[in-house]
Amino acid sequence: MSTSEHVQPHTLRAAVKYGKMNRRAWIVTSLLVVFQIINFADKAVLGLVADSAIKELGLTAGQFGLIGSAFFFLFAIAAVAVGFLAGKVSTRWILLTMGISWAVLQFPMLFGGGAAVLLVTRILLGGAEGPATPISLQHVHGWFPAKERGFPSSIIAIGSTLGPIIAAPILAGIIAHPALGWRWAFGFLGIVGLLWSVVWFLVGRDGPYSHTTGKRAAAEAEPVEAAAPREQPAAGKPSASITERADLLKLVPIRRVLGSRMFLAAVLAGAGCFWAQGFLTTWSPKYLGSVVALSPEMIGLVSTFPWVIGALALLVLGYTSRYLMRRGVTVRWAMGALFGASLLASGICFTVLPHLHGYAAVTALTLGAGLAMIYPLAPTAIAFCVASKQRAAIMATLTGLASVGGVIAPAMVGSLMDRAGYVPGPKGVRDSVEMASLLAQGMNSSFSMIGIYLIVVGVICVLLLNPDRTAERLQTRFAFNG
Repeated sequence: MSTSEHVQPHTLRAAVKYGKMNRRAWIVTSLLVVFQIINFADKAVLGLVADSAIKELGLTAGQFGLIGSAFFFLFAIAAVAVGFLAGKVSTRWILLTMGISWAVLQFPMLFGGGAAVLLVTRILLGGAEGPATPISLQHVHGWFPAKERGFPSSIIAIGSTLGPIIAAPILAGIIAHPALGWRWAFGFLGIVGLLWSVVWFLVGRDGPYSHTTGKRAAAEAEPVEAAAPREQPAAGKPSASITERADLLKLVPIRRVLGSRMFLAAVLAGAGCFWAQGFLTTWSPKYLGSVVALSPEMIGLVSTFPWVIGALALLVLGYTSRYLMRRGVTVRWAMGALFGASLLASGICFTVLPHLHGYAAVTALTLGAGLAMIYPLAPTAIAFCVASKQRAAIMATLTGLASVGGVIAPAMVGSLMDRAGYVPGPKGVRDSVEMASLLAQGMNSSFSMIGIYLIVVGVICVLLLNPDRTAERLQTRFAFNG
């Protein structure tokens, strides 16, 4: 029987055919997708309640923008700290702690909190959610061999785009409901978070490829690997792809990774991705309501479009990278170059956005912001250049530094709107044509800036996001036994 007739390991088909361990891998992956859905729904809720919260709490655009930015005040610190902690503590328990924290921090606004409470809870929530993506990726990497990690990583990343897609219409309905209102949007997310935490406590486990898993669990993975032979690289030169040796890498000094050109390129690119996320979760609904004059129900629907594009982009890029890596293509071309090219396309969309109007502008915003939703590919690529024990720390540090873009975006847009002369109207009154024009003027200035930035960092990533070369250099010069 030819190799092509075998089901490849760690696929959904293999999960059914070859054994319990692999089914558990996909169950855990599914739960982490839901985890990411909740994570990004928590971010998106602020933008959806923007109009109601600004008017009821008496906030200016700049003040609300500051609250949006506040989400990222502790984001980086917590991401880095928890990332290093994950080298010693099971990510199963870290994920449970985060899930409970997210849920609890939603309830103060449900029970009547004002502007100060909203500010404080967003700061604390940002700290609790900072490690979400790197810890989720670290955990799922423990369930799959190196060549198969790109696809489940992208599936989890899709959860981050599904959050607003699934939550926006539901939350918009809750906000518009006369018996509920905008505060119940926070309460709903708190209840969902508690339910997820209970399920994770009962089902969540560490995988056989995790550095915290003992030899017995790793041995249990072998029958699946043996039952479905791996594809072998073509005869001739040894594969240049680091996927052949990713799980055999020795420890290296963290500072050497952080000082590499590859890591710097990923940080700069990630900051652009977080800028887009910060705008979508804080100001996009306001843009759609004031500039395009959509109804609240339509805003809830149209707000999901960038996330749909992001989900599709992640699915296509994740599957493509998996396809290429299984055929010996280096991580640089299978993942790094695809990531950079997507950011380049996103930058072009943002650059032309200020010159468009109405639904043409919405289309450009949808494509530009959607293509910037692919940030998780950056930490996934970076993870290939270090040993398993150091992956969470590296991915979390990258996420923490890149999150500066999320800090800048809401405050930057709000400040540019204030500078343009925009003043929010009274509660329940739609912005006048003049005010909508001033709002658009401020936002368009920010679109031009981020568009140029994304074009530049997209090109940089195509040239420098090269985990294969970085791993070889680090292992040759700085590796040690830990």
